[in-house]
Amino acid sequence: MAVGFRFRDFVPDENPEKGFDTLFKLFMQLVTITAGDVSEALQWLNELDKQYGLTDDEYGMGDFIEDLKKKGYIDENEQQLGELKITAKSEQLIRKSALEEIFGKLKRGTQGNHRTPHAGQGDELTTDLRDYQFGDTIEQIEMTESLRNAQLNHGLEGNFLLTEGDLEVRDTEHKTQTSTVLMIDISHSMILYGEDRITPAKKVAMALAELVKQKYPKDFLDIIVFGNDAWQIEVKDLPYLQVGPYHTNTVAGLELAMDLLRKRKTANKQIFMITDGKPTCLKEPGGYYKNSFGLDRKVVNKTLNLAAAARRLKIPITTFMIASDPYLQQFVREFTETNQGKAYYSSLKGLGSMIFEDYKRNRRKTL
Repeated sequence: MAVGFRFRDFVPDENPEKGFDTLFKLFMQLVTITAGDVSEALQWLNELDKQYGLTDDEYGMGDFIEDLKKKGYIDENEQQLGELKITAKSEQLIRKSALEEIFGKLKRGTQGNHRTPHAGQGDELTTDLRDYQFGDTIEQIEMTESLRNAQLNHGLEGNFLLTEGDLEVRDTEHKTQTSTVLMIDISHSMILYGEDRITPAKKVAMALAELVKQKYPKDFLDIIVFGNDAWQIEVKDLPYLQVGPYHTNTVAGLELAMDLLRKRKTANKQIFMITDGKPTCLKEPGGYYKNSFGLDRKVVNKTLNLAAAARRLKIPITTFMIASDPYLQQFVREFTETNQGKAYYSSLKGLGSMIFEDYKRNRRKTL
């Protein structure tokens, strides 16, 4: 009996499913946009309910709020009684997303979780076999293949003979640690011109942090934000990030990132920078040098000098560009080429459609 598939046109459900799951998906999106403000997120959810009828007589918004509490997604704020806050459980759920292809070619280093192209005396067995070498452990020897070699090489007559030349071992792969600094632009330009750039920036940051935390737990991940200055934050602070009345001191961010990486003893170090691509500020002994009009050569040159310095230290910089302005993209291309790193460009409609610029391989591809 033949088995096959029957295809038909998709018809949207005229009566969409109501209840906790539907409301929860919207709530988690809204709480990200509102920088962790539960009250504001619930107000927006109520407005959506009025417009689209998300609740009914059987399951109302009050039921949803109580379920959020019972399931451990929100709790009372101990500092401000009567105010709700998201919990660590919600913070982790907000961070979860997929963002792969963030690690390039890796050098041998301390045991970690990143595959490298190097084989030999590593920490994970492969399917490849090779001749025995001095230093290989007994556990790596493939006895079946080695005995077969002995029979083929010395025959079955007389005393059994097994020599070093008969031994085959199961090859291993090296895994390595990577030290990553994640830089996030929180300057005022991230919300200018009617565009909310900070929300998609936060989503990329949270996805990246969660990926490193779960898939590569032996790695080091430091997170910094940069406006007029640069400072370090924790992973748990990511959902609450807000834009400040700041200019964009990319130089301060890169300097702090490189200082953090110098303290790490891992062989592989890298910087990921989420920005709208426009540095506008420098810190000088007398105060701040600022210019928000266009790309100031004084600011740009110092930024490019740091990109070159990172390249000399073999620290690649991957830039996530949350803007579509052609002249901003031109700066990112120049910055990326100077560092020989990578750049991702995304519109605000979604980070799934990005152009991946790989200057190391001199090629372009659309993801």
